[in-house]
Amino acid sequence: MNLPAKRPPRKPSLPNGQRAADALTENLAFMRLLWAVDHGLRSISKQMQATIGMTGPQRLVLRILGRTPRVMPSELAELLHLDRGTVSGVLDRLADQQLIIRRPHPEDGRSVLLELSARGKLLDRETAGTVEACVRRALASLPRSKVNAAIQVLEALARELTREEQRESPGGD
Repeated sequence: MNLPAKRPPRKPSLPNGQRAADALTENLAFMRLLWAVDHGLRSISKQMQATIGMTGPQRLVLRILGRTPRVMPSELAELLHLDRGTVSGVLDRLADQQLIIRRPHPEDGRSVLLELSARGKLLDRETAGTVEACVRRALASLPRSKVNAAIQVLEALARELTREEQRESPGGD
C-alpha cells in the first residue's frame, strides 16, 4: 500500500511567523468578519429552508410582522433596508405558504396591509436552528454596552453603504 508522502510543514509567508489575519488593517479585518457573518447567514438560511421550510429573510419578515401587524409592504422594505421588489418576492413566498395575509388598505386602495395568518402566528416563536437563535446567543454573551456599540457600528456602515449605492446608481447624484 502506497501512502502519500508527508508534506513538510508550511513556512509562514509573512515575516516573523505573522499570520495573514494579523497583517490586515482595521478596516480589512472588520470586512473579513463581515464576510464571515455573511457566509454564516447564507449557510444557516439554507439549512433553515431544509428544516423549517423558510429562509432567514423569510423568517425575519414573519417575526417582524408578528410584532408590527398591519404594516404596508413599503414600510417593511424601509425597515429591512431592502427595495420593494426584494420584499415583494419574500412576501409572495410567505403568502404561497399561507403564512401571511394581505388585506386591502382602507385608506389607500393601491396598497395592502400585511399580517400573519393563523398558521404564521404558530411559527412566530423562538426556534432553535435559526439565524435568530444564533444572534440571540451572541448578544446574550456580551455586555449591553458592547451590543449598543456594535449596533452603532452596523448602523454607520449601513448608512455608508446606502450612500455609496445611491452615489453609484443612475440618477443618484
